[in-house]
Amino acid sequence: MSEIINIYCDESCHLEHDRQAAMVLGAVWCPADKVRGVHERIREIKQRHGLSRWLEIKWTSVSKSKAQFYLDLLDYFFDDNDLHFRALIIPDKSKLDHEAYHHTHDAFYYKMYFNLLKIIIDPACHYNIYLDIKDTWGRKKVARLLDVLSNDKYDFSRQIIRKVQTVRSHEIELVQLADLLIGVISYVNRGLTTNEAKVQMVKRMQQRSGRLLTHTTLPRASKVNLFRWHAGEVE
Repeated sequence: MSEIINIYCDESCHLEHDRQAAMVLGAVWCPADKVRGVHERIREIKQRHGLSRWLEIKWTSVSKSKAQFYLDLLDYFFDDNDLHFRALIIPDKSKLDHEAYHHTHDAFYYKMYFNLLKIIIDPACHYNIYLDIKDTWGRKKVARLLDVLSNDKYDFSRQIIRKVQTVRSHEIELVQLADLLIGVISYVNRGLTTNEAKVQMVKRMQQRSGRLLTHTTLPRASKVNLFRWHAGEVE
């Protein structure tokens, strides 16, 4: 029987005019039958730090007072062999020329999600894809992403990609973990250094991954897989 994999997606600085240079899309994935155990382990880490089991993990909440908690979450990601992460980095949105490619920023955003996910999907497995619900993800766009991903894998009967669904991040720890890892990637690629706790997170992820987090990895990298996209490449 083919393995069922759940993929949880989020993004940072994805809006066209948010005055942030770098945009990052990311995904955490693991076997579907391991999800409950992963969520429970994350809740145990929260409790160990005297926090509520239902506390929402957010990159924006990384601070000196919670630094060790977030470092422990990062270590847990690296210690659990069932968890994997991929990020697509657009280092400078100001260089995008949507008009030249006859599409909108929303269309570009959707195409980048396709580029993020297509490397993860193995035709030998089944996939459920969960997107953090935002205004950018309407029902038609979700359906279109499913269509394009399925067609890319010749999955016309939807046996490989079973569903693409929007969810509320505060309800799902693995979407929150994606937000945290994307936050690290975004922070280092924006060249920020003002938050000591976030700098610690960057250094820990660099150490554990053996990567600078600002360069493309080999396509086969499975624990931390990065693709740095540059304007001028096909949009």
